[in-house]
Amino acid sequence: MTTATLAPGRRIAVSKVPEITVLFWIVKVLTTGAGETSSDFLVTHMNPVIGVGIGFVLFVVAMVLQFRAPRYIPAIYWFAVVMVSVFGTMCADVLHVGLGVPYLVSAPAFAVILAVVFALWRRSEGTLSIHSITTPRRETFYWAAILATFALGTATGDLTATTFHLGYFTSGIVFLVVICIPAVAYAAKVFGPILAFWFAYVVTRPIGASFADWMGVSHARTGLGWGTGPVSLVLLVLIAVLVGVLQRRDRLSA
Repeated sequence: MTTATLAPGRRIAVSKVPEITVLFWIVKVLTTGAGETSSDFLVTHMNPVIGVGIGFVLFVVAMVLQFRAPRYIPAIYWFAVVMVSVFGTMCADVLHVGLGVPYLVSAPAFAVILAVVFALWRRSEGTLSIHSITTPRRETFYWAAILATFALGTATGDLTATTFHLGYFTSGIVFLVVICIPAVAYAAKVFGPILAFWFAYVVTRPIGASFADWMGVSHARTGLGWGTGPVSLVLLVLIAVLVGVLQRRDRLSA
């Protein structure tokens, strides 16, 4: 069933997001890396305006497919996450590269935007739990928050790697340490599940993006020089394989 009856003439959609498992976090980190390098590839291998335009169009297509889906469908959901990752990267990069906004300004700005989205979501729906994504309005808040987390993570990762001169690999290590905070705090019952989830969700972005940048950028930029195109391709293939596993599990459990 894709809907549940509340009262005569009223229906509510079933959950549109996946269960939080180890595989969820693996695919999430891969999407953050793929979004970073795919965005860089698009804007450096063609006219940046055209590259951003392509990213925006695919983002809109992904959102339309996701909102029209009757329930959580792995292939559609993760396509949406990848495109949010790409477009979120572009939003952060356009501010910095195109408009000259320093990461010291854009990172806090995206943090404020995310806080506003959370505040409006909480005020409207009474909860930020992803297990409550069962109506179009809640799904709208959810994807607005996801987009803000990707933009924030991109700006924060670039802030530590370039502005603070840590380099991409060291930045990745720093964020691997940071992501232990919500895990430890949740185990110690300092963080509740909702705070722990969103804290970890934000940090996965600079983790994946930092290591993907490290693999893709040139030696002069402290990278391995493998190229953003090849790194993007490998990450997208890995995502496709894992999403195929999730899709098969979804069919078997339907």
